[in-house]
Amino acid sequence: MQETLNGYMERVSSLFEGYPYLEAVAIVVASLLIAKLTDLIITRVFLRLARRTRTDFDNKLVALMHRPIFMTVVLIGIGLAVAKLELPPRADLISVRLLKTVGILIWWSFVSKAARLVLEMLSGLKSRFEFIEPRTVALLDNAAKIIVATGSIYAILITWAFDVGGFLLSAGVLGLALGLAAKDSLANLFSGIFIIADAPYKKGDFINLDSGERGMVTDIGLRSTRLLTRDDIEVTVPNAVIGNAKITNESAGPWLKHRLRVKVGVAYGSDLDQVEAILMDIATSHPDVCDDPEPRVRFRTFGDSSLDLELLAWVERPVLRGRVLHELNCEVYKRFNAEGVKIPFPQRDVHLHQAAPATD
Repeated sequence: MQETLNGYMERVSSLFEGYPYLEAVAIVVASLLIAKLTDLIITRVFLRLARRTRTDFDNKLVALMHRPIFMTVVLIGIGLAVAKLELPPRADLISVRLLKTVGILIWWSFVSKAARLVLEMLSGLKSRFEFIEPRTVALLDNAAKIIVATGSIYAILITWAFDVGGFLLSAGVLGLALGLAAKDSLANLFSGIFIIADAPYKKGDFINLDSGERGMVTDIGLRSTRLLTRDDIEVTVPNAVIGNAKITNESAGPWLKHRLRVKVGVAYGSDLDQVEAILMDIATSHPDVCDDPEPRVRFRTFGDSSLDLELLAWVERPVLRGRVLHELNCEVYKRFNAEGVKIPFPQRDVHLHQAAPATD
């Protein structure tokens, strides 16, 4: 590409010999035309190859290539135009460094976006790597951006002839000071990385923390996790707290269904077959109780003043637990009253004995 441009520029130079500024303008115009032509040729070649695949990854990658290819050719042309102006050495050096910096920034953006596309493509493959999954794409994308940004900044520093060794030493000391000052933030950051990688929960899950928070996970960030409680209040919990907490994920397991336990006590002497039939009828008649698994009744223990049973029923999602439990309890109380089943409560008999009269 450089040789082709040089050949065209030599022809342009012969036309504008003795007029350096006109020659520079002509070179820039010619570079724009060549850049457009080069972009069309290269992208058409890649488009032909992309059409042979079944995914849209190639098409997206070709779409990203337009700008960097076009701008790279234009920058080369501008560099050649600047060389024709015969600027003072310092001005010429600064111009070249500026052009190189712009080129680095353009390809920095391209590589970052291309890395994101590659990760999304790999996460969708059936034979993907174990550590590249839809839930880890954001984490790997951030890591790729950091690596690309570090390499690009290093290239810019080299372009401007900075003392990279001294800069890295200063950055290390500054990083150590910042790490000590922001240790809590770093703890949240690393905990967020471990949470995303380990995935004890995901967006949409209902979780309970041993500190008492319960709700649906609405967002998992690198610093915190957000929960929407049943009171429709969003709670933000630092990831360092969650990383050290015991988490109960109500949405995990082989399915999303959640089991309810309706505890019932009936009086001694009650007909257990009748009680079981009433409880089963209540459960199977409720529209939000699952048919699979089927509801069941279990006689748990002989209480101090009652026979203790449990009605076990499943609902499709944990969010239904509170409402369905309320409705089942209400219906049990109404049906027991209608069927004459007694619900006992603790009673105490107090016997008063009259003291014998005192004798002299």
